[in-house]
Amino acid sequence: MFSLGIVGAGQFAGSFAKLWRLHPDVGDIRVTDLLPERAERLVTDYDLAGTLPSFEAVLDSDLDAVAILTQRWTHGPLAVRALRAGKDVYSAVPMAVTEAEIAEIIAAVEETGRIYMMGETSHYHPATVYARERIASGAFGRIFYAEGDYVHDMDWGFYDAYKYSGGADWKATASYPPLLYPTHSIGGVLGAWRTHTVSVSAIGVPDERGDGVFDRGISRFDNDFSNATALFEVAGGGSFRTNEFRRVGYIGKESRFRYFGTEAVFEQLGPVSLWQDKKGEQDVTAHLRPAPTLAPDDPSLAHLAPELRAAFASGTAPVHDRSRLPREFAHAPNGHEGSHHFLADDFATAVTTRTPPPVDAWTAARYTLPGIIAHQSALQGGARLPIPDHGDGPRTV
Repeated sequence: MFSLGIVGAGQFAGSFAKLWRLHPDVGDIRVTDLLPERAERLVTDYDLAGTLPSFEAVLDSDLDAVAILTQRWTHGPLAVRALRAGKDVYSAVPMAVTEAEIAEIIAAVEETGRIYMMGETSHYHPATVYARERIASGAFGRIFYAEGDYVHDMDWGFYDAYKYSGGADWKATASYPPLLYPTHSIGGVLGAWRTHTVSVSAIGVPDERGDGVFDRGISRFDNDFSNATALFEVAGGGSFRTNEFRRVGYIGKESRFRYFGTEAVFEQLGPVSLWQDKKGEQDVTAHLRPAPTLAPDDPSLAHLAPELRAAFASGTAPVHDRSRLPREFAHAPNGHEGSHHFLADDFATAVTTRTPPPVDAWTAARYTLPGIIAHQSALQGGARLPIPDHGDGPRTV
């Protein structure tokens, strides 16, 4: 059993605090936040062990592991500090926002031997799980092309989320470049297709809303792209395209995927999922549809914008193998296409068994670094740029 420190008590933290509180391999859980009242509320709501006054206090404590649930551009430096302080690390996405930060995390894992896991939900997306199984069985033939979209309009709950996390300066942080948050689209592609990117060409679309968001004069990231598309070349031949859209007239699945092989194709088209091969077409929608675990008006979701609640109430789908999960999770709330249970359990399993989690530092780099280079390409008008790769790491499976 290991003890855990949660760093950042924002809107996402409760979803995992309650699961780790239930997990048989997790002991004391303590919380810190820049706003102490949020940490105290999380402790009260989920019967946790207590709070700590700062991130430094977490590092100085005898806690075994740290879950970094802070704002997205802060993850890389915090992860490095935690690893070098002897803590195992769970990090929300993205892994980091620069090539150097990613290299530093991998170096810290190599030098310390600590566990690092990035909590990418789309790795456990029903479509990703289904495609991963089909690819492993050879049913696709040779995969040569795929598509991954993360399409989430700012009006669909994101304004409220950024106001909650960003305070008075929220417009400066709401301009976060779409391609620097790439793992929901890339992770669903590479989570099934076991390859890695080697080059990219990307196009960014400057925003025209004029409300101060995606305004380079206000943005702390000097960014005016609200939508972006990237075309990646992969090792071994082939390509995939991703879309990161924040201004789009669409309120369906945030993450959608398509995979094309020489013998078969799998596509998500709006609410429908189809498997097609040379024998015909099969509707697999029901096999991939998560069952809800909470009603949208459940009191535990009251702190979320109404548009975001469904993502925190979705359970697992028939395609998911729940047999590997602890029985304590059987009736626990889930979220994001059923991924929360698997994310919480995979980190606990990695820490207790000292084995790499599915999205370890090297896999996280392959899900994150391509977006960083893609943003550079978009800033250069679509120039095709090489993408460095840190390899497979110590994984043998």
